[in-house]
Amino acid sequence: MTETIGVGLVGSSFMGRAHSQAWRNAAAFFDLPARPVMAALAGRDPDRTAAAASSLGWASAETGWRRLLERDDVQIVDICTPGDSHAEIAVAALEAGKHVICEKPLATTVAEAEAMTAAAVKAAAAGVRSMVAFNYRRVPAVALARRFVEQGRLGRVRHVRAQYLQDWIVDPEFPLVWRLQKERAGSGSLGDIGAHIIDTAQFVLGEPLTGVSGLTETFVRERPLADSSAGLSAGSSSTVKGPVTVDDAALFLGRFAGGALGTFEATRFASGRKNAMRIEVNGSLGSLSFDFEAMNELWFHDHALPAGEAGFRRILVTEADHPYAGAWWPPGHGLGYEHAFTHEIRDFLVAVAEGADPAPSFADGLGVQRVLAAIEKSAADESRFTAVEET
Repeated sequence: MTETIGVGLVGSSFMGRAHSQAWRNAAAFFDLPARPVMAALAGRDPDRTAAAASSLGWASAETGWRRLLERDDVQIVDICTPGDSHAEIAVAALEAGKHVICEKPLATTVAEAEAMTAAAVKAAAAGVRSMVAFNYRRVPAVALARRFVEQGRLGRVRHVRAQYLQDWIVDPEFPLVWRLQKERAGSGSLGDIGAHIIDTAQFVLGEPLTGVSGLTETFVRERPLADSSAGLSAGSSSTVKGPVTVDDAALFLGRFAGGALGTFEATRFASGRKNAMRIEVNGSLGSLSFDFEAMNELWFHDHALPAGEAGFRRILVTEADHPYAGAWWPPGHGLGYEHAFTHEIRDFLVAVAEGADPAPSFADGLGVQRVLAAIEKSAADESRFTAVEET
């Protein structure tokens, strides 16, 4: 590997840190077509951005993402900002001839996602590639689940159950961060974590959802502003609050193109659940089950076995022939959350080098955005409920 490719990252918080770790490590564990060079980190605050660039391994810092588009040493723009800025940055970067990887969900609205996809299609004709960062596709156990479905190990798929359960905003005094504001996040648990289980389910089955019916709820409708103590008079104990404008939990049903039925749940109010991203698939010949809180395990049931031998068995997905696992540690030495991002970067760089369209594409991200919009539309239509008669 003698070639290099320059990367510019926008955003240095949670996702920015995860992506930075992936850019640092990808070439150390995978045989890449080009070595990524971490050229610049862009942010709004000069001091914070410079400090983050130094600690995360970026060679320089820029105040403002547009500076990345002007730099000849940046060929890839990695977008790790809140959803309300994705469209503007991605479209401008693609038009500037930069390859783009963008965090999920792709946008805050279908219209924004459509504009991004149109820009991506136009850019691809000129050899410029783009990808939306649904990292859970790159968990080895999830990739193995897809392999099993592709191989026909489950037969005809009939049921999908998917959940994403967290509890980080159960406390009503948790502040009103940007993820709880519709104008910045697009939606709440639905878009933040529901998007992941929609993409994961469609990825594992290899087919899209064609119809949905949803229900959403906001349990805590006001929260303290992050800077609510500012401007209060001495001795005042009042807390300034603002409205929560997104959902706290979302439940929805779905039908897949092949006829399978799906049940989905996304909530950030599941006390005790930290990052339980789960999927179970039932087919005519078998079933599989996965929970990210035990991310190195895939449970598989072979329904062709005699009843006396049948049952779910645990597959420890750390063998060299399992997806991605062979690049890392000896069997039995598990991977963690951050490794999926490294796999994501590896796949993106290979696709760019081969002149192929990376997956999931912006078109895939648009598909998820349309599912989210359909769920929101369904949830807003209270007339869909049939009242239960009193006895």
